[in-house]
Amino acid sequence: MGGTGSSPCASCKLLRRRCAKDCIFAPYFPPDDPQRFALVHKVFGASNVSKMLQELPVEQRADAVSSLVYEANARVRDPVYGCVGAISFLQNQVSQLQMQLAMAQAEILSIQMHQDPTTTLLQNQIEFPDDKSLLLATSNSFSNLQQYLNDFAASTGNVIQDPLKRESLWT
Repeated sequence: MGGTGSSPCASCKLLRRRCAKDCIFAPYFPPDDPQRFALVHKVFGASNVSKMLQELPVEQRADAVSSLVYEANARVRDPVYGCVGAISFLQNQVSQLQMQLAMAQAEILSIQMHQDPTTTLLQNQIEFPDDKSLLLATSNSFSNLQQYLNDFAASTGNVIQDPLKRESLWT
């Protein structure tokens, strides 16, 4: 049965059918993990998954099943956005952390400049997260830094920012 011994694969068990030797699901949905197939079946349907797997070369099927399981899990958690919602959430977090890093670097430079302004200007160059750098020319020239931070904040605005989506995504 399904090439895995006496027990039918998770797919055949859920669908209540006999597991054939050449069952396309058997290598990817073992009988000891029925929830994995149940999730994929709920979102995509068994016939659609079977068609997808048959169209792929054998060496790509395991990766495809892994992707289907991930997407099905994301779709159950967030039926509208699926894994795109998770990606957007993570991109938003990265943008926020990059902004915090840039602000912390600016604060460090400001503190250093107040301690020893003559040597600090010559020695410090801030590396920003997007590989741009800003060399401050004088101790009173923080308007360039403020403009950079404002531009950086504006450039990260292309990420979906829905506070309700962030709260419901991981709970």
